[in-house]
Amino acid sequence: MSANTSRPGPGEWEEAARLLSRTARDLPTGRHQHHKERLMAHIEQAQRARDTSPDPAKARRLRLPRPAIALPALAAAVAAAVIAGTASTGGNGDGPGRLATGPALTTQIGAASPDGVSRLLDQVSLVAAKDGHHPALEAGQYVYIESKTADTFVKTVDGKSSLASHALHKRQVWYSADGTKGWLIDPAVNDSPEGETLSLPDEQGNTPVAGLNHPSYDYLAKLPTDPDALLAKIYKETRGHGNSPDQEAFTTIGDLLGESYPPPALSKALFKAAARIPGVVTVNDAVDAVGRHGVAVARLDEKSGQREEWIFDTHTHVFLGQRSVQVGKAGGPEDLVKPGTVLFTSAVLRRAVVDDIKQVPAHTG
Repeated sequence: MSANTSRPGPGEWEEAARLLSRTARDLPTGRHQHHKERLMAHIEQAQRARDTSPDPAKARRLRLPRPAIALPALAAAVAAAVIAGTASTGGNGDGPGRLATGPALTTQIGAASPDGVSRLLDQVSLVAAKDGHHPALEAGQYVYIESKTADTFVKTVDGKSSLASHALHKRQVWYSADGTKGWLIDPAVNDSPEGETLSLPDEQGNTPVAGLNHPSYDYLAKLPTDPDALLAKIYKETRGHGNSPDQEAFTTIGDLLGESYPPPALSKALFKAAARIPGVVTVNDAVDAVGRHGVAVARLDEKSGQREEWIFDTHTHVFLGQRSVQVGKAGGPEDLVKPGTVLFTSAVLRRAVVDDIKQVPAHTG
């Protein structure tokens, strides 16, 4: 680490924030919350590495408002360039110290087919509609979601960039029904084993209104359950975001499936709506973060070359998890990302209603 490199000042951080906001508009979404948190963790780690002040309370913290603004995996690559331009990182360039890093995640690219999409999503929607383990969330209760995740990112050390990954790790999140209270434990985001609050207002005093990219349970419960009306709302509210309207609609639905708690009727409508999006395909074999094989519903973003995959059990059609795979050549500053790179992978292990924040449900069965 270069001892004479100064810590970035407020103007430099503000410029970085402007760049990130611009990137969020120009790139596809997907993994909204995860990649925003990962991005913030990298920025904060770089800042801590450069901070020589004896008083940690004086360290300036760059945080985007909660809930998350869409920041996909490629935005993290741009952020790495911003960080490298303001603070050269020495050592191993890792993020929060409790989580190990390794080589880029890779996979065999499964064959995709436009056939069978409607049939598969019909089967999935029937399973979602009959979910008998999905109690309604009452005021004062919390949604608990436990998953295993890993991701590939651009690591810059002493001016040299390479691909690296964060080890597969447990992620736990709690949300209140109205979305104003929450907690996150994720070693890829925060050093503390206790995690950090997601409660509103955020550090800037903002209390954002719930929406498709930052949904509360109460918000989801009021969405239309007619697939056509729901899809029209998604297209309308995400207009101008991502690389195309169709890709943005697909990834928005995927994010709702991954880390929220849609009522069964809405889950059914989401799957039915996804079947109406042009370009959606099936993938004959996909693997979630813990190695469970299944069949996937997917869509390729032609601009980025990334394919978003929703993975379901082949026999029961239960949702297992998601991943984002590079299947085409990435251009520009993302040349390091080769086909077969897994940019993000997750496996949802538990989704339940609990009575208190940081309460973990008992295992059953």
